[in-house]
Amino acid sequence: MRSLLTSSYLTLALAALVLLTGCRETRSEREPIQPQQNMYYDESFGPQEANSFFENRMADRAPVAGAVARGHLKEDSRFYTGRDEEGNLIERIPIPVTRELLERGQDRYNIYCAVCHGQAGDGQGIIMTGDYGYTPAPTYHSSRLRDEVGDGYLYDVVANGVRSMPGYAQQISVSDRWAIVGYMRALQRSQFTEEDDLPASAIREIEQGRSANIQGGRIGEE
Repeated sequence: MRSLLTSSYLTLALAALVLLTGCRETRSEREPIQPQQNMYYDESFGPQEANSFFENRMADRAPVAGAVARGHLKEDSRFYTGRDEEGNLIERIPIPVTRELLERGQDRYNIYCAVCHGQAGDGQGIIMTGDYGYTPAPTYHSSRLRDEVGDGYLYDVVANGVRSMPGYAQQISVSDRWAIVGYMRALQRSQFTEEDDLPASAIREIEQGRSANIQGGRIGEE
């Protein structure tokens, strides 16, 4: 009985050794075995080639009606279009206005907008003041753009353009469009801020600067 068990153990050990040896890398000149031949050798088509399988005989297939690419559902109409669910332009920017957003908006504004509208938003960019024959760019500081239009309108103009201004939807991402809108509003407030809107520290700096200018003028006169 003991010899039988010993023989069984040796057989199992030998089988295990053979299996482990079979795991070593080997090369063969023979064709690999493909259980699913119909999938391995299926007919393929290049772009815009004909395919008699389909009724329109086109190999290229259009997406199923209503299909949306992953990550492009764009359910938030306010964020992606600047309009509400009924298609009306929204009044306020739909994302938090933070310092980081305004700094990003300033960066994008100076790249895409300042050449026409000016760094101060007064419509005096280099393209306008250089006598290149372009239609004059409007200032952001008009009462209409300050008080009568909402943030959705400004977003729509950045994305789709208006009159002689082209749209920048291809160049500027959705989040950056809103950042530019936020910065445009900051430019407007910089020109029409009431004293009550300023922190006490800012008022002190203005008064100190004003006092220094007055004293400097007096010294110059003397």
